[in-house]
Amino acid sequence: MKTAAISFPCPVCQSTEVFYSCTPNCCFNHVCGDCGATFEPVTSLAGGALRGVQPPHPPPEAAGPTVACIKCDSIAVYALEDGRLVCAKCGSLLALEMTEIAPS
Repeated sequence: MKTAAISFPCPVCQSTEVFYSCTPNCCFNHVCGDCGATFEPVTSLAGGALRGVQPPHPPPEAAGPTVACIKCDSIAVYALEDGRLVCAKCGSLLALEMTEIAPS
């Protein structure tokens, strides 16, 4: 199953210059490189699961956008070709939501 690194626009200015600025054992704070807004993405179950999900090649950048799976807490969450998100660890299909939005 072909996957890609996840990406999402800034919820304030819609820029795609979004960077992960923390560590998974702390929080999922992201920063917009254009407007400076901060926000935290979270997932919810979208229904369904897939088997045989593989990480993308090349792997995502360390400072690239990331989010945890709501079901198993793994950060091995990737995008499918149709735009859906999937957890490579448990196979759950996921929906994405932005929280803690703070414009600069």
